[in-house]
Amino acid sequence: MPFPFFGDDKSTIARLLGTLPQQGRLEWIGLRPARREAMQSVLTVEAETDRHLHGDHARPKPGGKRQVTLVQQEHLAAVAGFLGLPAPVAPERLRRNLVVSGINLLALKNRKIRIGAEVVLEITGECHPCSRMEEELGPGGYNAMRGHGGLTARIVQGGTLKAGDVVQVVLPE
Repeated sequence: MPFPFFGDDKSTIARLLGTLPQQGRLEWIGLRPARREAMQSVLTVEAETDRHLHGDHARPKPGGKRQVTLVQQEHLAAVAGFLGLPAPVAPERLRRNLVVSGINLLALKNRKIRIGAEVVLEITGECHPCSRMEEELGPGGYNAMRGHGGLTARIVQGGTLKAGDVVQVVLPE
């Protein structure tokens, strides 16, 4: 679903929302081999169109809005700060699949992004924290993650994802 104001050339908000020249970078890839098991960091992974990342235990249905989860690398330090930790939280502790830097993921809600040469994701919504954050991060973990839990996405076009890939907005047709 396109953003409601997108395409209205006379709208200031449409122009502002359409201005996102930055490129990001895929910093980290994580897979959950089984429910409640530790995340595994990988350098590459195959994304299957309208399904999931190979090696991740999640098996969303075709058309599902939560086929992949993403989190902003810059938010790892924010979460740590809220918890009084001296260094950014390690990405595997947040249980998200992809960590992206350099581009504001929240600005991409309801838009498509290309990662590397092949993969296209449609950002479908926010990925709110769950009670596991209290287990993983300690008391206050859930609240530290609020507003910093990342986003969910659907795999529009599959292919290979590699740590270091460029992340960019796909312009509407």
